[in-house]
Amino acid sequence: MSISSSLNAGVAGLAANSTKLSTISDNIANSGTYGYKRAETEFSSMVLSQTANSYSAGGVRASTSRIVDEQGALVSTSNALDLAVSGRGFLPVISEVALENAQSNQTLQLTTTGAFRTDEDGVLKTNTGLVLLGWPANADGTIPTYARDSVSGLQPVVINANQTAGDPTTKVNLGVNLPAVDVDDTTSLPLSVEYYGNLGTSESLNVTFTPALDTSGNVIENTWTMELRDSATEDDAATTADENLLASYTLVFDNTTTNGGTLKSVTPIGTSPAYDSTNGTVTLSAAEGLQTIDLTIGKIGDTNGLTQLSDSFSPTNVTRDGSPVGSLTTVEVDENGYVNATYDTGFTRTIYQIPLVDVPNANGLTANDNQTFEISGESGSFFLWDAGDGPTGAIEGYAREGSSVDVAKELTDLIQTQRAYSSNAKVIQTVDEMLQETTNIKR
Repeated sequence: MSISSSLNAGVAGLAANSTKLSTISDNIANSGTYGYKRAETEFSSMVLSQTANSYSAGGVRASTSRIVDEQGALVSTSNALDLAVSGRGFLPVISEVALENAQSNQTLQLTTTGAFRTDEDGVLKTNTGLVLLGWPANADGTIPTYARDSVSGLQPVVINANQTAGDPTTKVNLGVNLPAVDVDDTTSLPLSVEYYGNLGTSESLNVTFTPALDTSGNVIENTWTMELRDSATEDDAATTADENLLASYTLVFDNTTTNGGTLKSVTPIGTSPAYDSTNGTVTLSAAEGLQTIDLTIGKIGDTNGLTQLSDSFSPTNVTRDGSPVGSLTTVEVDENGYVNATYDTGFTRTIYQIPLVDVPNANGLTANDNQTFEISGESGSFFLWDAGDGPTGAIEGYAREGSSVDVAKELTDLIQTQRAYSSNAKVIQTVDEMLQETTNIKR
């Protein structure tokens, strides 16, 4: 009977609009929640069998979904470890409870933003118990190769506030000018360059320049001998300087109009390491072979390396990398997801990399508490990308993602839902009155 179907349609309308009211209420309540993704209710009609002479109302069906791929506006903060994803992708996190319970199923969870802080153990997590995951770096700051379709390589990001680190010296640039006149067989020009060892110790690379002599003891013009000694390998029991010699070279300088004063040739003496003319460097094995230092003395014809001009000996550009042992001062995350620790010596080292998780259908993810999501059959399998690579966006520090809710739109939908609910209630009231009239026919 069509009048009965009208009653059922009205009841279905009340239920559908009640469902929509629930999503609107959730959205308005979370309009100020960081990282909240708004829920949405869609209606679809239910059609029953129809004939030319009768029509039965089928009613309406409500279906809800969460618009996960809709991003809220980024809000700047003052904390370096407030993180947000600018664009596509999710931060990998895990529940603190699952982390502490080794027997539990440690399910990967996803979020687009979080205010991360270190706890008493240095674990980086939010106040709701979400622990940030990342790939740990090697001691030299490089990131090993990890599986991109598995969480096996991910570990909780741990930052020890009391950690110290040294930055060993690997490069030294020797920009020195040697005198072109007033040189005799007694000339000896010393230079000491400080460098830092693998254990953070301060060592020195001692360089001595002496004029080259022929077999008769006469000075060879524009030719010098460069001897290199390392304080880390000096032996107190040594009886001669040669026993502490690290390397030595014969340097010949050009005296032509075009390249006057620049290197013309560099020749190793004895077993000294070879000179790389392409880069203008020699590679020294310092600290008893435990440390390698690339010493730049300049390319052939290069005015930026060793030169021989005028009558002065002057170290014009002697530089080196490395730093002594320093204490941790700040930790920041760059746009590519690298967690960089900066020490009070100015040394910066990468300690973790945070990948971004991507799935084919973000709206198919299962929503959990605290603005987190889980992989589902509808979302598809996940893949771990470097932030800013492939389809993913960048990771922003000092930022949080705001709610994706538009309050004005939700209030408009609220008015429409209220009117629709009242209209369906009116349909039920009207059907009730019509049925009452039907029962009054017999009276």
